[in-house]
This record gives sequence, structure tokens and C-alpha cells, in this order.
Amino acid sequence: QVQLVESGGGLVQAGGSLRLSCAASGRTFSFYHMGWFRQAPGKERAFVGAITKSGGNTYYADSVKGRFTISRDNAKNTVYLQMNSLKPEDTAVYYCAATRAIGSGYYLRGSYEYWGQGTQVTVSS
Repeated sequence: QVQLVESGGGLVQAGGSLRLSCAASGRTFSFYHMGWFRQAPGKERAFVGAITKSGGNTYYADSVKGRFTISRDNAKNTVYLQMNSLKPEDTAVYYCAATRAIGSGYYLRGSYEYWGQGTQVTVSS
């Protein structure tokens, strides 16, 4: 079992920045590829980005590419999502997720075994 706890959400004005953190416990963090997803009211949970277990590769949804950056610190068992130039349409609950095997399905919810409880991000216009 892997336990994931997100933090860092909040209310920010459009154009502002937030950094989300996801702290992992329970198993060896460096064995897991990590993903970020978000779910806006009335919408399905959608892929935001992912990072491989070594941190050597990152992937992003087109809607956040160039604005969001994923990183990880395996010594701290934490993955981060730096969000810049935030837009009202970025408003959602943000979830981190973990998987042992990522492959080409890094953008699929079903590829991830463990999920956090989520943290709310609200961007005002």
C-alpha cells in the first residue's frame, strides 16, 4: 500500500502561481511513477501530468504544457506540481496518483494504483 497526501491548494488570482505537494508513505517511493490529475465540477477526472520514477521523463496535458512543471524529490518521498500563469479554467480538485508500471498509458486514470484525497485549487478571474 502507498498512502498519498496532497497539500498546497488554495485560492489564487488568474495569472498567479501555486505549488502542490504530494507526500507518499508506505512503500519505496522511488519504485513508483507519479501522476497528477484534476477534476472540475461536473467533469471527469483528467490527466495533468506525470513523472517517471527516476524523474528523468515528464509528460503533460496540452492544456498545461509550458505553464505547469512536475518534479520529485525521492529523498523526501514527495512529488510537486508547480503551476504558473493560472487560469480560471484550472479550477479543480487536484489529485496525485502512483503506479509501478506506467508504459504508454501514463495519461490514463486506470494506469494508476493509488490515489490521494485531493486538494482544491480555485483560480479567480
